[in-house]
This record gives sequence, structure tokens and C-alpha cells, in this order.
Amino acid sequence: MARTAHVVALKDALGADLVAVPVAVSSDGVSLDASVPARVGAVELPRALDARWCESRGLSATPGSAVVLRAASGPAVAIVSVGDASADLEGYRLAGAAIARLAGEGSVSALLAVTGLADPARVAGALVEGAVLASYRYKRPETEGALEVVALSTPLPSVPVHDAVVAGVARAVVVAGAANWAKRLIDTPAGDLTPKELARTFDLRLSALERVTVEVWTESRIREERLGGLLGVGLGSAQPARLVRATYTPDTAARGHVVLVGKGVTFDSGGLSLKPAEAMMAMKTDMTGSAVVMAALAAAAQLKLDLSVTAIAPLTENLPGDQALKPGDVLATRDGTTVEVLNTDAEGRLILADALGLAAEAEPDAIVDVATLTGAQRIALGDEIGALFASDDDLAEELLGASAVSGEALWRLPLATTYAAALDSEVADLKNIGRPGVAGTIVAALFLERFARGRAWAHLDIAGPARAESARGYVTKGGTAFGARTLVEFLERRASRAGSSGPVVTR
Repeated sequence: MARTAHVVALKDALGADLVAVPVAVSSDGVSLDASVPARVGAVELPRALDARWCESRGLSATPGSAVVLRAASGPAVAIVSVGDASADLEGYRLAGAAIARLAGEGSVSALLAVTGLADPARVAGALVEGAVLASYRYKRPETEGALEVVALSTPLPSVPVHDAVVAGVARAVVVAGAANWAKRLIDTPAGDLTPKELARTFDLRLSALERVTVEVWTESRIREERLGGLLGVGLGSAQPARLVRATYTPDTAARGHVVLVGKGVTFDSGGLSLKPAEAMMAMKTDMTGSAVVMAALAAAAQLKLDLSVTAIAPLTENLPGDQALKPGDVLATRDGTTVEVLNTDAEGRLILADALGLAAEAEPDAIVDVATLTGAQRIALGDEIGALFASDDDLAEELLGASAVSGEALWRLPLATTYAAALDSEVADLKNIGRPGVAGTIVAALFLERFARGRAWAHLDIAGPARAESARGYVTKGGTAFGARTLVEFLERRASRAGSSGPVVTR
């Protein structure tokens, strides 16, 4: 059964294998909304569940806690917590994830009471988003999943509310579906997803969308365009490098232009600066940034945003072949900047330098890059929080605001210009690393900022949260596509502006 989510009539919702009722849990227990039926199949639902009853069955204000009521026949009913009375969107996402897990391989309906909700559309969307994200499994074909249906209780208070909820659910399916597509790419073995194959996959998916054009640059074009960083990193691999440039152009007057740039190292051994064996085990995920930005563009196109969006992904492997880049070599990037490469395992910034140069040439309103860039980011912020750097305070606030809504936590770190001297080179314009063990995440961001050429620019270092070693909430084990949903929220907010503020030059 294809993975779907939509609003259906109450009588149809009750025919699912599992009927879930999301509720807020207070110190007094739970009161079910009048729109929830008193009986589902053979299961009776009392209007109130007292605190003692809830506690004895493990139902609490912790989002996602649940109790399942069963009868000899007919559907089971799950009472699922969204948190307390002040439950936010994250609480509903976590409840949606719990519902998907409880459903297993069966169909599920959620009877969501919308009475009293400030924004029923976003709440319904969050519930569906959590369920769709949690239903992802790499071993399961993309068109199949545990989640068959998510239904919302009807009748809704009014036609406008009904229509808004339908739209909210549809948006959630698009956004979560794009993130799951990215996760599938991230989880694919590197031997099956070479730069050439990843470029082909991007092209097939995005070219099928309305008002999206895709260019795939082969090595000859990359050389012609002077992308020395990308070519240099790929020297040790027998697999040719690629660059994918996708553009979504709305059919209405665009409210600005944003360029997204994503790191696409399909496998990173460290090159001649070889990583330890254990550190290489998950290096198929080093192309996460590229999957995230392409997923965000795909969602923007499907949502028909009134905003021009370009996504640029430089794709390569970083291997220690007989032609590999050597420590001490000097590369020339797209804009003519020369870089002394002292550590070939600091390769992501080299390919991003070229891609950021291309982005800056487009003179967009904003550039946002996404990369699994530094191990120092994971040491500083762990595996649930991404690092945000920005040359422009307004852009930083936009991304932080989008992050707060998406549930993908970001923490802004400083672009401390006093650290920039660590990148000074005696033989080139820049070194590709600073002092070992000293502010590695910040120094890497300062390196990248040079190539944004004064445009409003932000950098998301997601080395930690890009991968989950175990499932938690709606986050599934493996690739997480962290940042994709934040970028979609960010793009939606940009598109909703009354007009473009024009390019911002900060330095």
C-alpha cells in the first residue's frame, strides 16, 4: 500500500486497523473532545480518564506515551499523548510518530479534535509529518510503508477550517516525503550511489517536477568552469565528479531568489590523510548536504512557492588513489582563490568553495549551505543540534525561527574574525585548515564565508545530527536528512513576504 495521508469522513476513519486519539494529558487526566465518538467498534471510550487510570497505564504528559485499548474484534484504539494543554507542534509530531509505530504494518486513522486549536492546519500537519517520518524504513520500497492512512475527525467546525486542515495535511505529506527521499539516498551504500549515479537520481526526480530545470555537469564541464576544488578532491577516485544545478522558477512573480548549496561527498575516506577504520563506517552519509538541499527544492516546487530557488550540489568521492591530492598541494577555486591543502580530510570546504562561488555569481538574496563539515561540530553540540553561522543577522533569525517550528534544533555560533588568521598561508591565499584542535567548526565557517563574496550567507554544519545511531521520536536510525524541513519552512516564509527586499551585501 502506498504511503498516503489525507482527511476522510469519520465513518471511513473508523475502518482502520488502529484508530488513534491524540490527547493532551493534565494532572487531572484526560478529557476526550465531544467530536470523538463514544464507541469505536467494540471499544468504548469514556469521556474522561482520571489521573490514576492514566498513570497505571503509562499515559503521561510525555508526548508519544500511549495506551492501547483492544476488543475481541474490530479495530484497536490508541490514546496517545501530545503533551500537556500547552502542547506545541513538536508534541504532535512525536504523537504522530508513536501512532505510526503502534500501527506496525496496518492502516491507521487519527481522530484529531480541532476545537480550540489556534492553528488546526499546522497541528494536523505536524501529526501527519511525525507519522510519515517515523514510517520510513530503508529496507522497505519507497512506495510502501506502515502508514497507509492518517484521517482526522470530521465534521470540522467550518468549511474554511476543513479546507485549511486538508491543506495542512497535504503540505506535511510533501515535506515529510521529501525528507524521507533524502534519507533513502543518505542510507544507500556508497558503492551503489557514486557521484554519477547520485547526479542521475537527482536529475530523474527533479526534472519530473513542474517548473524545475536541472543541469548535470560532467568532468569536462567542471574543468571548463574552473572548479579546481571539486576536481582536486576527486583525483584519488576512479569515479568521475559531477555537479548538479537545479532551479525552480515559480509561474508567478518571484518574491526573491535563494541559492542552496549542499556538500556531496558520496564517500569520504579522508584521502591520503586517511581516517581511522571506525570513522569510515558511516562515511556514505557525507553527501547528506546535497540530498537535503535537493529535497528542499523538490518540496518548494511541489508547494508552488512564489520564490525562485536554486540548489547546487558538487558531488565526488574522496579516496587515496595513486593520483590523489597530496598534503601541501595548492588548488585554484572557481573565483581564482588559491588554497594550500594541508589535510585532505578537510575536503568538504574545498568543493563548497567552488559551489559557493557559483552561488554568489547568481547574485541571490541569500545563500544557505548545508554540510556534514566538521567533527568539531559534533563534539560541541552533539547529535541533535546543528551549528548555524551567518554573515547577516536577519538571515540568521529567519533560519532560527524556521528551526523552532520544524523541531530541527540549531545553535548560532560566532564568525570570530580574530580566528581568520589561522587560515593564512605562505604559499597560497588560504590554507584549508587552521590550528589542529582549535575552533575547527568556526575556522571552517570562516573559510567558507570568503567564497560567498559579501552576499547574505548562512552555513549549517550538521555533522552531528545528520545521522542517528538509534531511533528516537520521529527520527529513524541512519540518515536523518536534518535541515531539510527547516529549509522548507525558511523558503515558505521567504515566499510569503510582500516582496523581495533585494540582495543584501554584508561585507
